[in-house]
Amino acid sequence: MGSLPHHGGEGVGRRDLIKRSAAIGLIAAPGMGLLSACASSGGDGQGKAKAGEKTAKNPLGVNKTAGMEFVLFDGGFGKEYAEDAVKIYEKDFPGAKVKFSATQKIQSTLQPRFNGGTPPDLIDNSGAEQMDMGVLVGKKQLADLTPLLDAPSYDDPSKKVRDTLRPGIVEMGQFDGDPVWIMYYAYTVYGVWYSQKALDSLDEKYPETWDEMLKVCAKAKKKGMAGWTYAGKYPYYIPFSLYPMIGKVGGVEVLNAIDNLEPNAWKHPAVKACFEAYYELYKKGYVLRGTPGLDHIQSQTAWAKGEALFIPNGSWVENESANVIPADFALAVAAPTGIDGSDKMPFGTTWASGGEPFVVPAKAANPQGGMEQLRIMLSAASSRNFTSKVKSLTAFDGGTDGITLTPGLKSAVAVLEKAGANLVNPRLPDWYVQLEKEKIGVSGLGEMMAGRITPAEAIKRIQGYADEAAKDTSIKHYKHQ
Repeated sequence: MGSLPHHGGEGVGRRDLIKRSAAIGLIAAPGMGLLSACASSGGDGQGKAKAGEKTAKNPLGVNKTAGMEFVLFDGGFGKEYAEDAVKIYEKDFPGAKVKFSATQKIQSTLQPRFNGGTPPDLIDNSGAEQMDMGVLVGKKQLADLTPLLDAPSYDDPSKKVRDTLRPGIVEMGQFDGDPVWIMYYAYTVYGVWYSQKALDSLDEKYPETWDEMLKVCAKAKKKGMAGWTYAGKYPYYIPFSLYPMIGKVGGVEVLNAIDNLEPNAWKHPAVKACFEAYYELYKKGYVLRGTPGLDHIQSQTAWAKGEALFIPNGSWVENESANVIPADFALAVAAPTGIDGSDKMPFGTTWASGGEPFVVPAKAANPQGGMEQLRIMLSAASSRNFTSKVKSLTAFDGGTDGITLTPGLKSAVAVLEKAGANLVNPRLPDWYVQLEKEKIGVSGLGEMMAGRITPAEAIKRIQGYADEAAKDTSIKHYKHQ
C-alpha cells in the first residue's frame, strides 16, 4: 500500500483527522476533498539549484555544492537505513550540505511548504498523515522520476535503475500514462500473520478454505485464544488480507473494477462472500474482545502475547513488533484463506507490492539531488542494509545475499515463491487515500467488523462512497490501462 500509509507509532482517528484538517484549512468548503489543499498550485516555487555536469559518476547531473533536503516518515522501519544512505550521498558530494529529518506528521508538516512552493527535495510520503497521492499527481505537484529510472544503476553502469527493480514497482508509480511519480522503496508482502508455534499447539495447519478457518478459530477459542484481531482504530488494515481474498475468490478483474470506481463493483458476489465470511468471525465471537478500540500497536502487542492467532498486516510488522514478539514465536505469514474450491484463483494468491512511497516534489530546489539519493538507496549495499536492519525487502530485485533471513522475512519470501504469477495489487489505497482510509476503512469495514452494520449495509455504504468519488469532479480519476 505500501506501501500503503499504515505503519508508524502514531495515528489519528477519523474525527481527529477531520478536526485537524479543518483547523489548518484543508477543508475549505463542503465537497472539497480532504488534503486537496495540500496540492495547491499556489506559490512561485523556490530558487532551483543550477544543474551540475553529467558524468559517468554523476549521471543525473547533481550540483555538487547544492544543499539537499530529505524528509522521512518515522514509522515501522525507523530512520537508520535512511541516515546510512544519506552518509553515502555526503561522501559522494562532500561539498553539499544535507538536511535530514524524520517525522510522523508528514501532511501537517509539509502541506504549508507545498502551498508555499518550498517543499523538500525528497519525501517519504507515508503514515497516518500521508498526503493524498492522487491529489499530488493530479495537481502536478510531483516530479517525473523517469530520469532516475533511466539513469545507470549505482552498482552497474551497464544496467538502468529500472532494470534492477522488482516486477510491478515501476507500474505502481504510474497513475496515468508513462510518467512515474512515485518510487515505492519497500517491497511489502500483505497477508495473514501468525505464530507457527501457536498454530502447532492447536495441531492445525494454516487454513486454505473458510470452513477450515472457522474450525481453527473454534479450536483456538476453546483454548482461550481469539482467532483474530486487527487495528480497530485504523480498520483500513483489514483490506491487507480481505482485498487479496476478494481477488482470489472473484478474480483480479473484481479488484480492477473496484479500483476503477465502476458502478456496482462492490456488489459483485465475490465481495459479498468475503464480507460475509469476515463478518462471521465477529458473529461467532472469534475476534479478540475490545479489538475495535485498539490501534495498530495495541492489536499487534495483544497478538504477539498470544491473545489472538491471526492478524492482517504487512511485512513491516516483524520490525515494528520486534520488542514484543517472543523469541520462540516462529513468526509466519500466509496468503489469505479463500472460500472453497470454486475460487477463481488458487490458494497462495497474494497481495505483494511496493510500499513506503518516496516522491520528489516538482518545485523542489534540488530535484536531481533527491533522485540521486534514491539512486543510492536502490543500490545492492543500501538494499541489504535496509533488509538486514528492518526485516523487509526493498524494490531492488535482490539485496538478500549474505543475510540470514529472520522468520517473518523467510516466510514472506516463501509466500512470494508460492504465489508465483498469482499476485494482486489493489490500487485504490494509493489512488484514493481518503476514500480507502476514512470511508471504506473506518465507516465501512470498521463498522461492520464492530457489529454495528451488516455486510449488506457495509456494501451499500461503501458502494455509495465509491460512487460519490467517481462523480467528484474536484479529484482526478485513474483507471487500469
